[in-house]
Amino acid sequence: TAAPTDPRTRIDLTLKISAKMRLKIETGNGEVRVEGDIESAEIKTESGTIAVNVLLEDVRYDFVWTESRPRFLSDVELVEVKEKAGGKFVINGRIGEKGKRKKEKGKSEEEAETPGNIKPEANNETDNKKNNQTENRRRKTVELNFTTARGIFLLNVPPTEVMSDLRERPLTEAAKAIVRSGDSLLTEAIRRAAPKYFGDYAKTLPPRKSLPGFSRSEKSANAVNSPVKRVLVRVTDINNRAVPDLKAEDFEVTEANESREILAVEPASAPFNLVLLLDVSGSVDNYVDFIRKTARSFVNSVNRDDKIALIIFNEDVKTLSTFTTDRGKLSESLDTFDAGGGTAYYDALAYTLAETLRPLTGERTAIVALTDGDDNRSFLPFDSLLGSIQESGSLIYPLYVPSGLIATTVNNNAADSVDPLRARYDGLTTKATGEGEQLAKISGGVYYPIRQLSELQKAYDDIAVQLRTAYFITFRSNTAEASDNRASPRLRVKAKHKDSFVKLGSVIAADEK
Repeated sequence: TAAPTDPRTRIDLTLKISAKMRLKIETGNGEVRVEGDIESAEIKTESGTIAVNVLLEDVRYDFVWTESRPRFLSDVELVEVKEKAGGKFVINGRIGEKGKRKKEKGKSEEEAETPGNIKPEANNETDNKKNNQTENRRRKTVELNFTTARGIFLLNVPPTEVMSDLRERPLTEAAKAIVRSGDSLLTEAIRRAAPKYFGDYAKTLPPRKSLPGFSRSEKSANAVNSPVKRVLVRVTDINNRAVPDLKAEDFEVTEANESREILAVEPASAPFNLVLLLDVSGSVDNYVDFIRKTARSFVNSVNRDDKIALIIFNEDVKTLSTFTTDRGKLSESLDTFDAGGGTAYYDALAYTLAETLRPLTGERTAIVALTDGDDNRSFLPFDSLLGSIQESGSLIYPLYVPSGLIATTVNNNAADSVDPLRARYDGLTTKATGEGEQLAKISGGVYYPIRQLSELQKAYDDIAVQLRTAYFITFRSNTAEASDNRASPRLRVKAKHKDSFVKLGSVIAADEK
């Protein structure tokens, strides 16, 4: 029994035990995690999560919810849920080869489950030896007995990989696009979230033409053995903000640890491919006009040569406009949607990466997300996105606006500004803030927590500046590049600016000036 002096204090208890032990744990709303080679685990909670990671060679499980519908996630398929008397729900069955094996006619259950259907020896054995053999066979089976009132069960699934909505439901268009993309990590997360619907949809897809493998690629004629090259670089400080006004003397370029002569450094003028990702879920249902107004403001803030795509999301996604420089077309498309429904923010981000930006690999791409940052309907958990974001090379600029802040401003009620209770709902959640910061950090973008609506235009203007602050460095070289103009692993560019970081973009052949 843990009795902290302050009831708000969190206490974590860690118990390290030997293998093959039996556990019996009971808690209220505390989370229970069990990992390792155990013999059995009997766990009871009120609302606490039960997460176990055990060997699945042979597992008997009995999961019971006494006061709520089942909420669970498993790395392997479990039997169907059974509803019992008194509002109880039960899932019980067996995992492993023994669980699949049918009972043989005329044999006892114990005989049918003996590995390889081994028959008892013909010679006389002592009762003790028989009992020991039976006990050894039983000890190979892991027993999991979980009971909770309103908790969540996780079987061999890390808590960080749990999505917002644990109900199994048909795949959305966003989820289907993610499966089609072939991204193994994202696809596995979709399979785990909805195994039945994932399996049904996967059967409708054509087989992949070939398995991934190594191949000899043809080098780009534009870059092979070019004596002069040009590389696109972006320089940021420790706050991930672009560093402006750098000159040739501010850089060092090396290939295979050999210094290269810098011929020129120029501001990058290549256009961007920008996706404006708009949250139109139920939290902004009454403020659709505000969303349209801010979206138009963004469209008018960026360079006229930049291509913009508009994607909206609630519990699914919809592309309002593919990439275009036609500002009139973009403005018209903003009048074609209504708001409502849940918030599948993580799915929308993954959809944008997989469906909209993947064909533009090697080009300058960015996502500007206008949302309150709180996901409640995605198939994907947040952590599953991070690898795909890093691989994409796309910058992400999260603009997180509390829905309460929108409501207060739109209603223009003077009393709201002095209402302390109302003020509690005018801020972002800690979860949203942490995730917004992480999205920006790993992608190279900037996070904008909006505390006053007047800050939105400032954020748009700042994003335009951040996007334009990049450099083309022309240098002498004798190293070939990849066929898609990606920088050679042997190429290094260093900025002499204090606490600066350099991100390399595409490399192309250049003319000596």
